Amino acid sequence: MNIHTWAANWGISAPALDELLQSLGAMSPDPALKSGESEAAVQTRVRLDASKSGGRLWRNNVGACETTTGSYIRYGLANESTAINKKCKSSDLIGIKPIVIEPRHVGSVIGQFVAREVKHGAWKYAATGREVAQLNFLNLVNAMGGDAKFTTGDY
Repeated sequence: MNIHTWAANWGISAPALDELLQSLGAMSPDPALKSGESEAAVQTRVRLDASKSGGRLWRNNVGACETTTGSYIRYGLANESTAINKKCKSSDLIGIKPIVIEPRHVGSVIGQFVAREVKHGAWKYAATGREVAQLNFLNLVNAMGGDAKFTTGDY
């Protein structure tokens, strides 16, 4: 069962579910949503928007590969083991954005950790195992003062 089926079973309207998912960071509202837009196109647009806003986002490739000696190398954030990766999958884009602190540190600028899990234009959160693990990472980042969310195009 996915979250949409569960919501329907409990009489929760689609707009109410969408609002809940947006408030939890599981879905980002995108007024420029393009249902046919690929994940790669969305990713390029998000990275450009981040740079225009003074931030920077880099691709976070995650995986593992076997070396010529037969050992494995794991790469990407939060990918220290298969078990960890199943529970917490780091986002496609990782970066930093400038934040002016107020009022105690007026004029100071700090860098806020940013994570964006990029999805194609027509994506809807379905609470798959992969999406839940991605949401776990987003929630961790947000709980520690970062800025993390799923996106279908907005920075």
